[in-house]
Amino acid sequence: MSAWDARRLAAASGAELLRDGGGEAREEPPSAAVDTRALRPGELFVGLAGEREDGGARAAEALAGGAWGVLVSPQHAPGAVAAAERLGATADEPAGTVLVHPRPLQALQRLASAWREELASAGARVVAVTGSTGKTSTKDILAALLAGAMPTAASPANLNTEIGLPLAVLDAPAGTRALVLEMAMRGRGQIAELTEIAAPDVGVIVNVGPAHLELLGSLEAIAAAKAELIAGLRPGSKAVVPAGELLLQAHMRPELETVTFGAGGDVRLLEGGPDGRVRIDAGGELVELEPSFRQAHNLCNLLAAVAAARALGVHPSGRLQVTFSAMRGQRAELPSGVLLIDDCYNANPMSVRAAIDDLAAEAGEGREGRHLRSVAVLGDMLELGPSGPALHREIGEHARRQGVGLLVTVGPLAAAVAQGFGGESHTLADAARAAEVVPQLVGAGDVVLVKGSRGVGLERVAEALREAVPAGQR
Repeated sequence: MSAWDARRLAAASGAELLRDGGGEAREEPPSAAVDTRALRPGELFVGLAGEREDGGARAAEALAGGAWGVLVSPQHAPGAVAAAERLGATADEPAGTVLVHPRPLQALQRLASAWREELASAGARVVAVTGSTGKTSTKDILAALLAGAMPTAASPANLNTEIGLPLAVLDAPAGTRALVLEMAMRGRGQIAELTEIAAPDVGVIVNVGPAHLELLGSLEAIAAAKAELIAGLRPGSKAVVPAGELLLQAHMRPELETVTFGAGGDVRLLEGGPDGRVRIDAGGELVELEPSFRQAHNLCNLLAAVAAARALGVHPSGRLQVTFSAMRGQRAELPSGVLLIDDCYNANPMSVRAAIDDLAAEAGEGREGRHLRSVAVLGDMLELGPSGPALHREIGEHARRQGVGLLVTVGPLAAAVAQGFGGESHTLADAARAAEVVPQLVGAGDVVLVKGSRGVGLERVAEALREAVPAGQR
């Protein structure tokens, strides 16, 4: 790999170099940050215009906080240069590179593409993962599968947007051989934009479901938006898709190698034993794994991950320890005797059904042979459009069929879940009220699922449950 200095960084990003802070060239471009609160010393700060604030106004703060340099729009360039000059006059080491571009986000994306190409020139391959639900968990599983075979980097947390994905690419160190990138979308054209930046060798679509219906209008439109990943793959690349997904059939391309997963697919689950071992038929090859999880939806995600790993020439086996991203089904035994399933990062009809199934299985197994009460704390599922009320009622019906013992709904849309449920339920206005009430409704032996769309803020409920005092100590 050739060295990266300020001049090369400017050329790769298409930015103008106003001030070269100096210093030795490095083997990789600096990782980047768009928030001074998350900035690490030595990173490039990119000042992006947001709804409330233009980050370029914080260039001086970023430089004072140890940024390698700043990338800002022209209006913030004079202030950034002045701040860099002041810093340079007092610093022991060279500091204060200033880059300017009329569209800093575009420059960030171009820089990420340049680094992705340099990684590829040294042998790295990229896997892109999208889907209506489960894409983060699939990314986490795939990264764990690959890590034992080659140096692997993956999107941290939820860096999966037109801003987050470039940050994730730039976070991948030199020497990376597998880069797993998550892709999210809110409308048409966004997956295509991310695919152009990532240039993936393998594209994975975990599923297609009724998320973002309000924005896209139909399942067919959602499938078309997800399939922008397929459209953007280069000839000879590999596409990993759910077996029998009719919504994707019109988008498949003969010049791609397609691998299907799930029942009837190329990669399918043969059995999952009580000892935690699973046996998978992967294109005629037997794969035996002992994953650290057992939820049915994550076993399906495992199939997608195995298909993607094999597309990179990795043949996994043995124990598989996966640390899932926060608020995505983590279990915690609380001092109050409650078993908490914290799955409150986001929600749509597919993911909520899967979470209720997981809740029912956990409560049905019990602890020490006891059958436990299942409690579902469910918040609004947002962005469902006119179908929202019916889809919420259907969730209530599903919860009743799965034997949920107590339902708590949070938010105006989720109230319709109680209508479909018909059993013992409480309807609460918001997360603040739920954080007060829910700890009083549950107790030792209960298994409590907390799940809702991110905008509902149900992490407050999960935190209140963690802090609840056991009944005997009140």
